[in-house]
Amino acid sequence: MSNKGVLLLYGLIGLAIMVFTSMFIVDQRQNAIVFRLGEVISVKKEPGLYFKIPVLDNVRFFEVRILTIDTPEPQLFLTSEKKNVAVDLFIKWRITDVRQYYVSIVGGTGGNGEAQAQTRLLQTINDGLRAEFGKRTVHDVVSGERDKIMDLMRKKASEDAGKIGVEVLDVRLKRVDLPEGVTESVYQRMVAERTRVANELRSTGSAESEKIRAEADKTRAFIISEAYREAQKVKGEGDGKAAAIYAKSYEQHPEFYSFYRSIEVYKNGFRGKNDVLVLDPNSDFFKYFKSGGRAGNVGK
Repeated sequence: MSNKGVLLLYGLIGLAIMVFTSMFIVDQRQNAIVFRLGEVISVKKEPGLYFKIPVLDNVRFFEVRILTIDTPEPQLFLTSEKKNVAVDLFIKWRITDVRQYYVSIVGGTGGNGEAQAQTRLLQTINDGLRAEFGKRTVHDVVSGERDKIMDLMRKKASEDAGKIGVEVLDVRLKRVDLPEGVTESVYQRMVAERTRVANELRSTGSAESEKIRAEADKTRAFIISEAYREAQKVKGEGDGKAAAIYAKSYEQHPEFYSFYRSIEVYKNGFRGKNDVLVLDPNSDFFKYFKSGGRAGNVGK
């Protein structure tokens, strides 16, 4: 191969290298910052193929996917009762402003700054939790206001994270553990509280029961009184009608009425087989047992 051919080959290779080094690809999961002699000249947010000036320009890539900070060890915080609680949490975050993130976090350091960003976010969350736990009791942080604390931490962390080009999406308290002595104390306190509520409900229920029972007794007494009054009224009317019928019957046939009344007396006087009456045979009680006389005229 002649010298001219060699030079042409070297030229093509150099051109290929120059073209290759002037291109870079931005993935949809990333943003890229283009530097020229150390100065930021552009930020590439859309995925695709881009070009840069070889040697003069260089590119750094940053993840824009949601990242997770998961604390390796539980953090200890003091409650308003001066009792320790161990908190295990995780944070969901992502980079929203790559230029601001680079200026605030990465700067002249190597890497993509994730470790520094995580440290700052954890510091913000820990400071906020320390302040919030210090205002609340063990019961509040364990169950009563747990959701409220997480929401406050997310808002506070987002405000601070916005200064470094980061967005905090979620802050979750996975677990809040208590020392053994504190756990027993909280348990006893919860039992006492539930017992108090139960006693209060029983007392209220008992009062309501007595009220309902008194109303029912009052209604019952009123109904019985009204029924008795009505019964006596009906009975009185019936007795009056019966007396009128008896009187009318007596006026029409006094002898038959006397006979009928005697028969009623006989029926009531001899109810059982062993009933015994000691009377004078000539007394009026046996008047209708005798033949002849007025007894014989009853059927007439």
